[in-house]
Order: sequence, then structure tokens, then C-alpha cells
Amino acid sequence: MEAALLGLFMIAACGFATLLEHPASPAHRALPDGSVRRFLMGIAMGLTAIGLIYSPWGQQSGAHMNPSLTVTFFRLGKMGRGDALGYVVGQFVGGVLGVLLMRMAVGMLVAHPAVRFAATAPGPGGTARAFVAEFTISFVLMAAVLVASNSARLARYTPLLAGSLVATYITVEAPISGMSMNPARSFASALAAWRWTALWVYFTAPPLGMLAAAQAYVVLRGAHRVLCAKLNHRTARRCIFRCRYASLGDV
Repeated sequence: MEAALLGLFMIAACGFATLLEHPASPAHRALPDGSVRRFLMGIAMGLTAIGLIYSPWGQQSGAHMNPSLTVTFFRLGKMGRGDALGYVVGQFVGGVLGVLLMRMAVGMLVAHPAVRFAATAPGPGGTARAFVAEFTISFVLMAAVLVASNSARLARYTPLLAGSLVATYITVEAPISGMSMNPARSFASALAAWRWTALWVYFTAPPLGMLAAAQAYVVLRGAHRVLCAKLNHRTARRCIFRCRYASLGDV
């Protein structure tokens, strides 16, 4: 399920990137302003993330779709070692398959230099600035997920909050680092494009940012306040995590 979810996310990312950024696309010609195209890309990918989190498979797996998120929940004690490893492997495999399926479906359109399989790369500010940006947006996303998902009042809005942050980051932060927050997502695009520019940034900054957010949450509120590793727990589907969601009403 995690493989399929990230695969679908990458299919959407490549598809919307092709639609908005390929020079021959009618949408690209109609929207010459790059900031407007980024805004639309952000809306599209934010809605994609929300839809996947709310989907039946997203409700079952927890819709991590990101090794950084999985590693952080493992660090918080909400996942077993085998489950965490399976999630990470599935995410990498799913991301790669999603991009390859798009290459098979639309051919070289998605490989065009203006699209390049929706690859992430540092902007003109360089790798140091990209690292700081990736660390920061990852920290904020993880902090928001922890605060919302462990609150009786806010838990139901966690998917909407996460999707809104994705949309905002793509619109505002993408020119700095390409907006990844996700090693598997960046690896999938880099593999298909054979473009390895500063890939280390996307393998280090996002997990470090999310782990730092988790540590801050534990220090401020305590590890016992982390109830589950699902982004959407409003479901009757079986939960594989070390879940204390039944006590949410006591938060």
C-alpha cells in the first residue's frame, strides 16, 4: 500500500509537471508566469496528498509515503523495526515504479529538460541554502502533524493540514530546493532523469528536520502524548502501529 501510494503521488507529480512546464503544453503557453504555474502545481499536489491520505489504502497504512516520516515514527516508538523497514523499502520501490510508469505512458515528454521527471535540485542559492530550507520545511511539517494528530480537537484535520503545507511549500519554497521533504521521492526522479545533483541534501535534511521536530515534541509534551503513526485515524481499518488512539479523548 505504501508503495502504491507514493507511486500514485509520483505519477501525479510527473503528470502535472509535464502539463504545466513542458513548452509544448497548452497550459504552459497559457500561463507564462512561473509563479502562477507553481501555485497551480502546489494546489494539484496538495489535493493529491489529501486524497491519498483519505483513501482506503491511506487509512490502512497511515499514508506516510515518505521514509523521513516513517523513520521518525519508528524513533518515537510507534512502529516495529520490521514494519519500518518494509515501509521504507516499499516507498522507494513505489516511487521508482510510479516515475517509470509515467515514462512508459507519455514517453519523452516527461523527460524534457523543463520537466525532467519532476526532479528536485537546489536553486540558485546553492546546496547550503537548499539544505536549510529542506530541514526547515520538514521540521514544520512533522511538528504540525504531531500537534494535530495528537489533539482531540485537531486530529480530524491532520490530512488537510499536511496537504495545505505541501501546496504552500511548492508555491513558496520550491525555487530554493525543489521542495522534496522525501528521500524516496527525490531518488525516484533522480534515477529516471539520471540527475544526481546534490541528492545528499534530500537524503539528510528531511529526516534530520523531522527527527528534530519529534525530539522537540517529546521534550515539550512527552513521548506518551504520541498516540499513533497514522495521519488519518478516522477509520475502522486495522492499525498495525503501537496505537493509543483510543485514549484521544483524554488529550
